[in-house]
Amino acid sequence: MTSSPTQPATALVTGANKGIGKQIARLLAEAGLTVHLGSRDPARGAAAAVEIGGDTRPLTLDVTDADSIAAAAERVPRLDVLVNNAGIGLDAGDAAETSLADYRTTFETNVFGVIAVTAAFLPALRAAAHPRIVNISSGTGSLADSVGPDATFPPTGRMAAYRVSKTTLNALTAFYALALPGFRVNCLAPGLRRTDLNARAQAADGDPAEAAAGAVHLALLPDDGPTGTFVSWDGVTPVRW
Repeated sequence: MTSSPTQPATALVTGANKGIGKQIARLLAEAGLTVHLGSRDPARGAAAAVEIGGDTRPLTLDVTDADSIAAAAERVPRLDVLVNNAGIGLDAGDAAETSLADYRTTFETNVFGVIAVTAAFLPALRAAAHPRIVNISSGTGSLADSVGPDATFPPTGRMAAYRVSKTTLNALTAFYALALPGFRVNCLAPGLRRTDLNARAQAADGDPAEAAAGAVHLALLPDDGPTGTFVSWDGVTPVRW
């Protein structure tokens, strides 16, 4: 039997004062949720919350800082939806050109930040009846679309640290789904969007709101919805791992 769509009451979006994260927060607020808007900069977070309106609450949260994460978790006793959106892309080189420092810095936010935030907020998520986790990944993290005769992306392997971090995030999503059977845990490939992370010309027409809608679709899945999946920005189309 298909259950009716859940309407979670409370959500947290990391890196939500701009870009895709801000649009996700906006759509969740419009859906009637209380949204904790995670931002490293308190002033920018507060400004974004005012702009979005609804029951949107700024939450100072640096996903690379253990004290910041712990303080944020203390303020959120129950959480229905966690959207791990915060991410960085520092490098432009291939695997051989990218420095160890760039790998480490990228993983600190894109991988270890997700692990740390998820662990800190698991008690709050377990207090909810229908917990959901959405990890914002990247199609460029797909191994199937990166190598071989059917590769979608150019064979240069540029932005290696970023892409490897997203491949790792995909694996984390799959294993969180196995470890948390009462949850719905999925990752989204948002496509090339007009954000600070993507300054390339071809991102000029990529509306962040379009990707945000896919994330919100995953955040509001019914109880019999999928878990452990990697889907495109429409929230439905599977992406090859």
